[in-house]
Amino acid sequence: MSGRRSALVLYGSETGNAQDVAEEVGAVAERLHYSTQVSELNHVKPESLKSYTIVVFAVSTTGQGDLPANARTFWRSLLLKKLPPTFLSGVRFTWFGLGDSSYPKFNWAARKLYKRLLQLGSEEIYPGGEADHQHPEGLEGTFIPWLTAFRKDLLDKNPLPEGQEPIPDDVQLPPKWVLQLQDQNAAPTVEASVPPTVDEETLSKDFPDSYRLDHDIRPLHDSLTATLTQNKRVTPQTHFQDVRHLTLAVSESLSYFPGDVIAITPKNTAEDVQSLIDMMGWQEQADQIVSLVPRNSTATHQSEDQPTPPIHNLSSHSNLTLRSLLTNYLDIRAIPRRSFFSSIAHYTTYEMHKERLLEFTNPEFLDEFWDYTTRPRRSILEILHEFDTVKIPWQHATTAFPIVRGRQFSIASGGELKRTPSGGARFDLLIAIVKYRTVIKKIREGVCTKYISNLRPGSTLRVQFQRGGLNSSVAQLVGPTLLIGPGTGVAPLRSMLWEKAAIVKSYREENPGIDPPIEPTILLYGGRNRESDFFFEDEYNTLSELIKLRVLTAFSRDQKNKVYVQDVISQHSATVFNLLHDKGGAVFVCGSSGRMPQAVREALTEVFQGGNDVDNFGFTRREAEDYLVGMEKTGRYKQETW
Repeated sequence: MSGRRSALVLYGSETGNAQDVAEEVGAVAERLHYSTQVSELNHVKPESLKSYTIVVFAVSTTGQGDLPANARTFWRSLLLKKLPPTFLSGVRFTWFGLGDSSYPKFNWAARKLYKRLLQLGSEEIYPGGEADHQHPEGLEGTFIPWLTAFRKDLLDKNPLPEGQEPIPDDVQLPPKWVLQLQDQNAAPTVEASVPPTVDEETLSKDFPDSYRLDHDIRPLHDSLTATLTQNKRVTPQTHFQDVRHLTLAVSESLSYFPGDVIAITPKNTAEDVQSLIDMMGWQEQADQIVSLVPRNSTATHQSEDQPTPPIHNLSSHSNLTLRSLLTNYLDIRAIPRRSFFSSIAHYTTYEMHKERLLEFTNPEFLDEFWDYTTRPRRSILEILHEFDTVKIPWQHATTAFPIVRGRQFSIASGGELKRTPSGGARFDLLIAIVKYRTVIKKIREGVCTKYISNLRPGSTLRVQFQRGGLNSSVAQLVGPTLLIGPGTGVAPLRSMLWEKAAIVKSYREENPGIDPPIEPTILLYGGRNRESDFFFEDEYNTLSELIKLRVLTAFSRDQKNKVYVQDVISQHSATVFNLLHDKGGAVFVCGSSGRMPQAVREALTEVFQGGNDVDNFGFTRREAEDYLVGMEKTGRYKQETW
């Protein structure tokens, strides 16, 4: 090929995994001397794709087979009816999808995008790949073989000019963005803390589980300011798990629906940040004002060649110091990707450490990489402690460390619980605090839930409101429903129950003396112990007075034989069949994305085989599976698991 070789790598990412994949694909293209851009899908227009030699899409699936929020604008622009079948003629692409096979619509987003690109005249230059969250080796288990084969294919079909070789893996790619001191003569600054606005003694007595009063002033992209009004532990102190019921209030009036989510972006602790500063030898620069600039900021660039900044709106954060950057924006407690080891290997002169770090990037040692990082949940900070000869230049911090990302939590409030007395919006969240001991006997704590657990009421947070994927229609809210939600999975289902109650109240006000035409609802709740983790138990009696609610429970540790939600489905087979088949009801499954959804699906299949207890009408195995698939296609079977 002659002329400029260019690659555009686009991602649609909900939690950051697809972005990580895109960054790694971009690095491979750059090493093959492609002028490379990596960007989220919403930042580009479809008509610009044909100006690149190759285009790679990395897309995760969210909700009920949907594209992530940062890809939906792009997706909608591809669905315009006026587009001719030659609209993307000349675009040469490949794709990689990320999904979870416990969902019925596994990897649908990437598959939909792939089909639409072909319909509009694009040419697939290499077969797409798919990652499964349930794979024993995580997404790397399928991504690494796919990327290795794609690189070989790219080099075979588009050989480099004579005399030019790929940039070796042991040669560092220059960072696209670097930090610089804003003013070499600036005096060190320490960010002022916001004085407490509530009585410290009262807080210590009333909120023993939380001690930090924090006011988040980060200019996070597309965020709202929310005040924490409740941070209550709802499991006994003796219970192994700390689960919190949070209530947030925002001044804006905001409409939301069951299944919608709030994303909270955590901060690192002062102790962790100081530990990193000391390890790296950044004490002198830690409290100096810095800014993030393109590495070639002095050169003249066309706007389309300007790299996308790694952090949104950072330029609007006044008096940004290296310390505040580490505290607020960089994920130093993340479990690292392979690319992290490749990056930091360049920052040590100790050959034994360098060799060991590069081993973790070798696809042949994928098992060893998995055993060192993911199985023991080893964090970036711990790895830097172990490889203590690594000294990252502070200017490269945003390149070396991943950006801290918001964690999504399903909203648990609905109906009359959605509004504050002053007319703003209220959000209830049910959050399990992540703290456990690993296979190497280390205590692990979730970065976000640790941050949340320490926040006192009165704190303010910058949160992001996002639409969820349950998409429950009014017809489904008033129709027969089976709600299955073990543990914190009950959060979006509680939202749905309060929405149902609001519909009933409204109907009775408009039609006094007439029973509302609302069908029965079964809530199937699972937990360990009735006494320890039967969340919102006291509300179900109140809600039963408004809606036809029946609560079935599965507490696995309250008897000798463990009982799970799928077992209770089997025990009430005829009732479930009547609700879903005879009455045409809908199923909503929320909670853990591990074995539970698949076990529930199997139990429902057996329910349809068993039939009802009147005429014993039942399906064959094949007919039962087809019936479930039909429910999915018509929106009567929905899953929101994490």
